[in-house]
Amino acid sequence: MTNIRGAVLTTSDSTQPWSESRPIEVRELELQDPGPGELLVRIEAASVCHSDLSVVNGSRPRPLPMLLGHEAAGRVTAVGSEADTALIGRRVVMTFLPRCGSCAACLTDGLLPCEPGSLANGAGTLMNGDRRLTDGTASINHHLGVSGFATHAVVDARSVVAVDDDVPPDIAALLGCAVLTGGGAVVNAGRPADGDTVAVIGLGGVGMAAVLVALAEGHQVVGIDANEHKFPAAIAAGATECMTPQEVMERGLRFPVVVECAGHPRAFETAYAATAPGGRTVTVGLPAPGQLSEISPLSLTAEARTVIGSYLGSAVPSRDIPRYAQLWRDGKLPLESLISATIELDGINEAMDDLATGDALRQVIRF
Repeated sequence: MTNIRGAVLTTSDSTQPWSESRPIEVRELELQDPGPGELLVRIEAASVCHSDLSVVNGSRPRPLPMLLGHEAAGRVTAVGSEADTALIGRRVVMTFLPRCGSCAACLTDGLLPCEPGSLANGAGTLMNGDRRLTDGTASINHHLGVSGFATHAVVDARSVVAVDDDVPPDIAALLGCAVLTGGGAVVNAGRPADGDTVAVIGLGGVGMAAVLVALAEGHQVVGIDANEHKFPAAIAAGATECMTPQEVMERGLRFPVVVECAGHPRAFETAYAATAPGGRTVTVGLPAPGQLSEISPLSLTAEARTVIGSYLGSAVPSRDIPRYAQLWRDGKLPLESLISATIELDGINEAMDDLATGDALRQVIRF
């Protein structure tokens, strides 16, 4: 048993600002020892993502109470039976969708999310259906198999990828979600050809990761967002041009690959409208359940379009994380530019406010 300190969401119907309603409580918890195939990880860094925010605001319902955080990195300090002891002492990147490696979905090379992993995530458990967190009396749910907003976590070994020590904790944390999702949407799902321009809609953390990976792969990039305050960061990163969705429509611009990272039905419609004949519309955003978009089936057929959903960037983490780490190592993927602030765990409610207003890309909690 390990005594830890973590950020627990107790309700998903609090009013904003959350800095006042404070739905997330930082409290002392008990973390059970790792079971078979599990690891105990001392968290070094965790960053705040819209997938955390979507649980706080209720757009992605999850079982509560829940220890939040899914984009994190740390060092393995102990392993359960059946886990590789060589991982002890290694820095690992957490990924928010464990892969069993044997279900039908896992055999699609990243196209589909793992079935047992998805079921466990929805239930707030680890892969074996167990929970390792308690507040002394009641169980606390795990967030996407990670629960990284804490000093320590117990995770399934299939939820981590080891990286070398030259990859610092804050960069390693970003590799597990923002880069896997945004970068994978470009590389794995969009698959732009040489010379293709990639348009990215939604210049938050995931969208900016898509921008950086597309640039690292040698493509020109156009950034699109309703918030013009996000344009300077994209231009500084190397985007050729930035514009609002209205400007895209007024100018009638169309691109061979469009990646939608905003998670809003109107953003998806803009992405589809901005896709050239024969092009690919990739959507990674997660709108609230029940929200709908409208597109023309005629244009889909007559213009030979492709629309593809990309969950976790259609990634195979064990394959893709080392690739992105090497791009960072080679100086081609400046992930430091995604970090807008370093914060304390006690500032987590305020961090959610900043994320909701669009004032932050990635806020990193250092432990």
